[in-house]
Amino acid sequence: MHATKGDRLLIHGRVVGRHDHFVEIIEVLGPDGTPPYRVRAADGHETIMSPGPDSVVEHRNAADSE
Repeated sequence: MHATKGDRLLIHGRVVGRHDHFVEIIEVLGPDGTPPYRVRAADGHETIMSPGPDSVVEHRNAADSE
């Protein structure tokens, strides 16, 4: 998994009733775009996370072209 600042991370809900959600990657802490990432949720909460296999990086350029 590789990301850059400004990309979004889609986290799929793993439990019935938990919906997919996006967080914005505000800082890449690993070498060459690898995790961990500092992320910000829509409600403003920030945390550091190492995404699992239930997550997908949506690159900033891909989002701009939609």
